[in-house]
Amino acid sequence: MSMTVEEAGVARDSFPRQPPETPPNVFEQLSMKGKVVAITGAADGIGYAVAEAMAEAGGDVALWYNSNDAAISKGERLAKAHGIRAKAYKVEVSDSTKVEQTMGQVVQDFGRLDVFVANAGMAISKAITEQTLDEYRKQMSVNVDGVFYCAKYAGAVFKQQGFGNLIITSSISAHVVNVPVDQPVYNMTKAAVLHLGKSLAREWREFARCNVVSPGFFNTKMGASPLCINEAYRMTPQGRQGHTKEIKGLYLYLASDASSYQTGSDVVIDGGYVLP
Repeated sequence: MSMTVEEAGVARDSFPRQPPETPPNVFEQLSMKGKVVAITGAADGIGYAVAEAMAEAGGDVALWYNSNDAAISKGERLAKAHGIRAKAYKVEVSDSTKVEQTMGQVVQDFGRLDVFVANAGMAISKAITEQTLDEYRKQMSVNVDGVFYCAKYAGAVFKQQGFGNLIITSSISAHVVNVPVDQPVYNMTKAAVLHLGKSLAREWREFARCNVVSPGFFNTKMGASPLCINEAYRMTPQGRQGHTKEIKGLYLYLASDASSYQTGSDVVIDGGYVLP
């Protein structure tokens, strides 16, 4: 029920809150020095680009991966190249017990957790009439359950610390129905985590921020398949897929103090695909 003008005019205790004591210089705001960032799906694609961005900005990184052991050597290279701490963790995000255990291990290894990027995802692009129930459940377990588990246990850490920052990777598929390949299950999973992120921004308002990134087609293993690549080019005003280097700055901005007043947002980065 909405308040009257008179009721709304009464000052409330603890408001207005004070802004955080962050540096006034924007380049200093973007620095991740002294911060710890964990990223799921960090062995390749967008996830590894995020790990690169955080390391390049001076942050320590925990690279979570499921089956691609390349995350181990890639983490070692990041540590050597940028003078930061990096460690790879093998964890299946659809296993809640493993997620909880690994979250605790990251905090034990690094001493804190400033940012968690829930990025891991998978797709089985089939029409619902052709998709098996097992394929449906697999996508739900990784794309929805996995993000929920990571948010739940990262959120517990953030609440205990009194600070934190969650970034969820959704997709333009949460906004539009991609063509010409039908993939309703994938689309619904991405819509679900998009609204989860917005809801958590409200729930965690006292101790953490939460934002969502909705990428379009990027030139990765999760990018446009041969069945839809030509249509992806045609429908994207920039006429191409994105390069992963073009998304690094967005995740760095959202992870850093430069975005301290931004929470509950959904940032689409798609070369204009959703415009038509």
